[in-house]
Amino acid sequence: MSYLLRVQLPDRPGSLGSLAVALGSVGADILSLDVVERGAGFAIDDLVVDVEPGSLPDTLITAAENLPGVSVDSIRPYAGILDTHRELELIDQVATAADDRLQVLVDGAPRVLRVGWSVVADLGPHGAYRVVGSSGAPETHATEIPWMPLEKPTALDGEGDWVPQVWRDMNTTLAAAPLGTTGRVLMLGRPGGPEFRPSEIARLGYLAGIIATVLS
Repeated sequence: MSYLLRVQLPDRPGSLGSLAVALGSVGADILSLDVVERGAGFAIDDLVVDVEPGSLPDTLITAAENLPGVSVDSIRPYAGILDTHRELELIDQVATAADDRLQVLVDGAPRVLRVGWSVVADLGPHGAYRVVGSSGAPETHATEIPWMPLEKPTALDGEGDWVPQVWRDMNTTLAAAPLGTTGRVLMLGRPGGPEFRPSEIARLGYLAGIIATVLS
């Protein structure tokens, strides 16, 4: 069983080693680590950890937060593929797809950007509509999206009036980026959080911009 653990820890030598030891003490192995963000004296890291079947995620939280200055932002089951070049692989998959390239994009984006689902939305004569969605995208569509067209990647207000109630009930954090000048957007949903960090928004923007060039 694997979990994606997002932690905030002091940005100083030895912090990550101490965290690895603490997680190891409850039977967890760190499989991968991504630095999400660094600030004044702190770091936000995403760790994929492997635990024995039946192990409770609460033990990981307790082990981590017993360390001074460490807090757990979120923990989610993780079934993604571990690799170090996720964006490049997705860009290549979209570029070489014979057809349904937007579907390839939304199917791959959740793994690359570590979210629950993704959709491409567009504006038509009768308002916003979903062009394609990933397998985990909610069946309830957002039909009124007042912030479209979108000029730059941004974190969205998950409690806005335009957000379907079922999305709100799942405490879904949202982000979106324009797909070039097409008017379409790539929207991400992360049920249960955590909030999107500025570095994640920038990463989304870079990916969407490159994909838009590939699709043009």
